[in-house]
Amino acid sequence: MPTAPESFARLMEIVDELRAQCPWDRKQTKESIRHLTIEETYELSDTILAGDYPEMKIELGDLLMHMIFYASLARDAGQFDMGEVLETQIEKLIRRHPHIYGDLVGASEAEIHANWEKIKAAEKAAAGKERASVFDGVPASLPSLIKAQRLQEKAAAMGFDFSDAADALSKVEEEWDELEHATDADHQAEEMGDLLFALVNYCRHLGINAEDALARSSQKFQRRFSYLEHAAWDQGKNLSDLSTSEADALWEEAKKRLR
Repeated sequence: MPTAPESFARLMEIVDELRAQCPWDRKQTKESIRHLTIEETYELSDTILAGDYPEMKIELGDLLMHMIFYASLARDAGQFDMGEVLETQIEKLIRRHPHIYGDLVGASEAEIHANWEKIKAAEKAAAGKERASVFDGVPASLPSLIKAQRLQEKAAAMGFDFSDAADALSKVEEEWDELEHATDADHQAEEMGDLLFALVNYCRHLGINAEDALARSSQKFQRRFSYLEHAAWDQGKNLSDLSTSEADALWEEAKKRLR
């Protein structure tokens, strides 16, 4: 059985061979495969949520191949190679973990997170890329639920946060009240956004990842709804043919069977 370094080196060789010999791979650019990388990331996410380790292994390999492909493109453009990518990451991890590799002793999790943000800011300043805001490192195109949590985490690391989960919940209740009193569609949309943002913040204070929680609930709804569809088909009907009481009864049955 080859070791991980041996397999990694062989995969790098294969990527170079494909880029030299395969017509499709030869014409790819960093721009042309960017959307495929995003797709692979979501496919990996699906396997993680499903707890499917065999498929996770496959998707990790696909994503790793993409990383090697980008490094190969950059090497040919005279920018950097995979060795530099790995060394840069190693140096960054050591630098950002002074509580492991340095002299920072006895730091709490909150202190470690705050220190991480300070180190990142110092790195940017040293590189002549001082940020105008702590939020500059949050990608604009992140899905909104993930982005809300990342913005809140970064603000909290700078000391801007509710004192505890109870205060965060009070904000949820405040936003709910404002939504109830919204008078038109635009106002309702604004208040709904504020409510969702407050709910994400409450999740964070409870130690819950809002994206993961919503993904699990969506999967649960999908499983139960599929159960309704199949139950209706077994009766020779479409789901739309069921009465409200019939659909409700099947939904309760789905909840019991698919816990």
